[in-house]
Amino acid sequence: MTDNHLIERTGWAPVRHFAERSVLGLAAIIAVGLGFGALLLLVRFHWGPLQNLDRSVADGLNRWASGSETVVAVLQQIASFGGRGFMIPLVVLLVLILLIRRRPRPALYLVVTGLGAAILDPSLKALIGRVRPVVESPVAQAPGNSFPSGHALGSMIVYGMIVLVFLPAVRPKWRPFFIGAAAVIVAAIGFTRIALGVHFVSDVLAGWLLGVAWIGVTAYAFRMWRREAGRRVGEITDGLEPESGPDLRLAPAEGPVLPHPWAKAAEILVGWVFVFGLLYLVGYSVTRWTPGFDAGFVRWLQTFRTPQLDDLSWAASKAGDTHAILLISLIFCPLALALWRQWRPVLFLVLTMIGELTLFLCAAAAVDRPRPPVEQLDGQMPTSSFPSGHIAATMCLWAAIAIITMARIRQPWRWIFPALAVIMPAIVALSRMYRGMHHPTDMLGAALLTTAWLTVLWFTIRPNAHPSSATEAAEEATEATESDHLERVS
Repeated sequence: MTDNHLIERTGWAPVRHFAERSVLGLAAIIAVGLGFGALLLLVRFHWGPLQNLDRSVADGLNRWASGSETVVAVLQQIASFGGRGFMIPLVVLLVLILLIRRRPRPALYLVVTGLGAAILDPSLKALIGRVRPVVESPVAQAPGNSFPSGHALGSMIVYGMIVLVFLPAVRPKWRPFFIGAAAVIVAAIGFTRIALGVHFVSDVLAGWLLGVAWIGVTAYAFRMWRREAGRRVGEITDGLEPESGPDLRLAPAEGPVLPHPWAKAAEILVGWVFVFGLLYLVGYSVTRWTPGFDAGFVRWLQTFRTPQLDDLSWAASKAGDTHAILLISLIFCPLALALWRQWRPVLFLVLTMIGELTLFLCAAAAVDRPRPPVEQLDGQMPTSSFPSGHIAATMCLWAAIAIITMARIRQPWRWIFPALAVIMPAIVALSRMYRGMHHPTDMLGAALLTTAWLTVLWFTIRPNAHPSSATEAAEEATEATESDHLERVS
């Protein structure tokens, strides 16, 4: 249909409204850009009132933060959500999710906008060359120059573009809360950079203004791209791509995740108590009547120690520590939800890891088994030896992933996951015993924990009750969306 036919049917009102919105949007972007430019000039020419404000706020917040190690730790944790080490993996993960859900245009928007943020921050810092604050009691350090704040700039751009892209998936009544949550995160990150004494107020304000300007420019360009492609350009409050809502909803075709949730919770609790009792019984037995081969096998492994194997065993041991297990879980769960559009497998994995952690901590505290009587390369640990937390976490994680994927992936390469469920725990177990941290029976305790706990969750959660491949899940979601649309129309 030509533009003339569209005008004949709808009149000039939509065109006029679009032009008005475009002009207002450009005016807002220009105003924000001018605000950043004015702030830059004031900083560049050392305007006295602004310098006094920056200094007084920096000193006051430094006195407040430096009085408590807990406050500093909390501020640093909040600030980490605006660092590149967190935001770059977050954007990469969201781009993968968008590509899985067959939304390449907003995925490209995330990439382009994110790359712009990565270029703007170091370029402007090198150009302005402002030195970071010097406070009485330094509690944190940061490399490079001060203006503008990279955390403020990056968080404004990253969380702002996430809101614009994923807003269509949020129900209209919840959208103000979604936007508000992003605003609170950005504001909290900016505050922490001032309170930690690594940025002035003007640095953070400049980062926010520049971030809003860059988001505005890229969003405007994206909307022009849609218009040139013949797509509807609606209100910005509907998100960048309003029609992507059904594809971005997490599990549109899934029914109740757990029928009778209270009964299921009671079953899981009873199962947890049973597994804990079993672990305590076995742990008490091997602690009071230690098998002869237990310490002998660990001593035998010590004869192979070399500096190179020590380093290799350290790396292998790290594959089973809390950070590695949490990282893999945080990557797998969103991708699983994007692929198969079901909460049940995600719930299965989450409960697997929560149960593993609580069972390990409670059993280790109750059994209180000493570590092997050899040199321990990792030093004193806060927990006892039985069962091995590293090995149990590795077993539970990869076994749960194998259970989920084998029922949903049809291709031959799916056997990679059962192989990992065997190889990864074996590597971690060998490294932990080589480093003198565990007996062989501690490994058996981890295997007992994994087998018993996964059995409990298998019969209560039933993660593979309605498995479907990624293609089948997409088709089911499309059918559910079309059916819901027809019901609303009728």
